[in-house]
Amino acid sequence: MQINANRKLTIIIPVYNEENTVAQLLQRVVDLQLAHGFTKEIIVVNDASRDGSEARLKTFVASSLHPIIFLSHKKNMGKGAAIRTGLQSATGDYVVIQDADLELNPEDINLLLNESVTKNLDVVYGSRFLNRTQNQKFSLSLVANKFLTWLTGFLVQRDITDMETCYKLVRSELITSLCLKENRFGFEPEVTMKLLRNRSIRFGEVAITYKPRTTEEGKKIGWKDGVRAVWCLLRYRFS
Repeated sequence: MQINANRKLTIIIPVYNEENTVAQLLQRVVDLQLAHGFTKEIIVVNDASRDGSEARLKTFVASSLHPIIFLSHKKNMGKGAAIRTGLQSATGDYVVIQDADLELNPEDINLLLNESVTKNLDVVYGSRFLNRTQNQKFSLSLVANKFLTWLTGFLVQRDITDMETCYKLVRSELITSLCLKENRFGFEPEVTMKLLRNRSIRFGEVAITYKPRTTEEGKKIGWKDGVRAVWCLLRYRFS
């Protein structure tokens, strides 16, 4: 079934020190064939990487058969700031965020897109915890994610299983209206709270695959970001 022909999905990819994975990830995004006749716009934002990420990005962008918008920060500002930079150049009907590591499978973006189109949803999250065939190893990160998600649902009285997920697909006019402020990983609780406290927004989730990496493998979020997330949830719920 081909519907919504000529509509566009903007994929924003914030990058910070991901030289080992960014080229492979970008190739998978370029190769991705979107459902329902959507075209894709790829925006990469290099957040002042200190490794070889920028050089690999420039090489890939220059040789790519699919056009890629390449933006760069002179100073490291954080994931949220990189996403805001990307949003300034976004022209798609929908926006989705894609991390530059390989924890998530870009093919799953179609799951979010299909859910939004077929059910007329404004926002679709890709939940790492709805996939019952996937083993979730116990870790402090898992406990923190579960707690933050529970707190989110409690504060807005809505069902949600994965607040911290990277895969957030949102109608463009909606996400650009939110006046986002958080520079680092506070983007996740901020955007979620600003979306879900609006009861008129149609929200859904779909199960996605997830291959978590360790701090040694490059994972950047830490316990301080968890504390900040709690503060952000409370701030943007009641401000």
